[in-house]
Amino acid sequence: MNPGAAPPRGGRFEPRVAARRRAGVRFKWLCRFAVAFAVASLLVLLVHILATGLPTLSPDFLVTFPSRFPDRAGIRSAILGSLWLLTLVAAMSFPLGVGAAVYLEEYAPRNRLTNLLQTNIANLAGVPSIVYGLLGLAVFVRFLSLERSLLAGAATLSLLVLPLVIIAAREAIRAVPDSLREAAYALGATRWQAIRHHVLPAALPGILSGTILALSRAGGETAPLLIIGALTFIAFDPVSVMDPFTVLPIQIFNWTADPREEFHALAAGAIVVLLGVLLLMNAAAILIRNRYER
Repeated sequence: MNPGAAPPRGGRFEPRVAARRRAGVRFKWLCRFAVAFAVASLLVLLVHILATGLPTLSPDFLVTFPSRFPDRAGIRSAILGSLWLLTLVAAMSFPLGVGAAVYLEEYAPRNRLTNLLQTNIANLAGVPSIVYGLLGLAVFVRFLSLERSLLAGAATLSLLVLPLVIIAAREAIRAVPDSLREAAYALGATRWQAIRHHVLPAALPGILSGTILALSRAGGETAPLLIIGALTFIAFDPVSVMDPFTVLPIQIFNWTADPREEFHALAAGAIVVLLGVLLLMNAAAILIRNRYER
């Protein structure tokens, strides 16, 4: 406060520095306690899952189909279904998301309609996943008659992760310096040539890392797939996009609902596999970003 300034109305200003410092210290310790509690809860959960699930992991567990008998059950169909689903989601969401981001950042005029689109995309990223499941059930399963197929599940999850891909791609494209575009224009390049040969290659690390993180979210979703009617028990390999399917989260959900403890141990083993897949995807995103940034 300026010493020469008049005191505020209502009385003399009292800084109360000591009281504010005590409040700051209390808030700092409250934040530390919240973080410690969250980390401790996560560690307890991980230790329990690893202690229960690691003994069930074996090559037979990974290559055997599910069964009603715990000693014969595996996650082959769930793994294959997850791989099929993530591949289809990537094929749908990546070109659409990058194309929308390029349009919004490079071509769209700055007006109210563009601002409305950007606001809606940001809001869609926070919509609960079960809402996308209801949308997929109405549009893909019933209206388009895709039934309980891999294509219907992939289209539903593509809608779920598309706002995340668009936001990540827009941030990566926006981070490219304007001098790169201006240099391309100075050499006679068109806008599309500048985007294709200069902007997109420079933004590729951020786009890929954001897409992989969005796919890792899709790989862990259960509610939308249950809504559209994904099966909980499949004893065959999916061979086309119109086949019924199951995925690791649904297989885990099915086993945890069984009252027998043996299936709970199998569910813990499937959780370990799913965590490993998600960690690998996140590690791949970090490696890709660091490699291309160098």
